[in-house]
Amino acid sequence: MSRKFIAFDIETAAEIPGPDFNWKPHRPIGITCAAAIVSGATQPIVWHGHSPDGRPSPRMTSAEARGVVQFLAEQVAAGYTLLTWNGLGFDFDVLAEESDAFATCRDLALGHVDMMFHIFCEKGFPVGLEKAAQALGIPGKLEGLSGWQAPQLWAQGEHQKVLEYVGQDVRVAIDVAARCEAQQSFNWLTQKGTVGTLPLKRGWLTVREALQLPPPDTSWMTRPMHRESFTEWLGA
Repeated sequence: MSRKFIAFDIETAAEIPGPDFNWKPHRPIGITCAAAIVSGATQPIVWHGHSPDGRPSPRMTSAEARGVVQFLAEQVAAGYTLLTWNGLGFDFDVLAEESDAFATCRDLALGHVDMMFHIFCEKGFPVGLEKAAQALGIPGKLEGLSGWQAPQLWAQGEHQKVLEYVGQDVRVAIDVAARCEAQQSFNWLTQKGTVGTLPLKRGWLTVREALQLPPPDTSWMTRPMHRESFTEWLGA
């Protein structure tokens, strides 16, 4: 029987300079909004901070962020498998700081399926969600908007556009997860324009399970990434 997934994603408040999105020196970077969607649903649940006049605030308060954490924990307790794309190395790291709910976020991060981290542990390199959607023939991210633009648009009052963007991201993630589990393989569009394939005989692995995989051969890489870059915030 297929698992019931709940895909999750956040958008952050701080504008990060440079093309490599080196966000950690700029923390705390804040959360403007978040979205989640469950298997079979068409509309995501969205969150954002609220100003005293009811309008979206520049960033969520710690209490508002904790509300998101509580919701996710409740869904996991109800039998859903939490799902992200790079949630281990980014979303849960940020959410733990912003919510001041480190222990819960750590548990959620280790127990959830981070598809990108699973791929990284198998192949030694990450893959973009859009490249997976393209290879699978799944509608991808919202056209005309990139993640690095979201903080600026939010600050300019383009709240609905950013909410639509984060909502589409979770739709893409849950569609990719379901398709790949059904066909027992992951596909992505490589830099050469060919389609890469990774067998998923056991389905998607949780972060805890992916960490048990043997390290892949990265001797051909000039600057290989290391798992610690994703996990360092978890501590011992």
